[in-house]
Amino acid sequence: MSDTDQRAQHWPALMARAQAGDKAAYNQVLKAMVPAIRALVCRKISDEVLVEDVIQETLLAIHRVRHTYDPQRPILPWVAAIASARTIDALRQHGRRQEVQDDEALQQRSVESAEATADPAILSGYLDTLPLRQREIVESVHLREQSLAQAAAETNQSLSAVKSLLHRAMVNLRKYGRGHHEKS
Repeated sequence: MSDTDQRAQHWPALMARAQAGDKAAYNQVLKAMVPAIRALVCRKISDEVLVEDVIQETLLAIHRVRHTYDPQRPILPWVAAIASARTIDALRQHGRRQEVQDDEALQQRSVESAEATADPAILSGYLDTLPLRQREIVESVHLREQSLAQAAAETNQSLSAVKSLLHRAMVNLRKYGRGHHEKS
């Protein structure tokens, strides 16, 4: 039996007392759970700040659903399930934030590329070399200054499809620009 399992043996009784309104038992069981929750979360997340956020979210979730715990059943799997769900939620949210940051970086690089070719005649010539869908995305995002999400909604495409089209368009524009400048 692991050290955590041994400590967790007392948690069902504490939780039962907490469910009956014993605030001291409730505080004691929550404090006792923190190291176990931390160990569970650290298996999937290495960012210390995010780990602490997930621990807090897990404790809040336990607080909200404490009435659902059956003191006749093992408590560690119940806590682990809640911690796992909060960990997955945090990773998804963290991924979305990273995706937004990636979108902003992609847009900034695209804007810089567009600014480098700000002459309307040259820009028009460049855009005419693109396939229709790529040109539409470049026009939406860079000329009409829409977000990637707005361009996706306007063109009935997924966000990832818009990103892909924009990326391919930028690659094609760079290739065209290099070839065009070499000929000049």
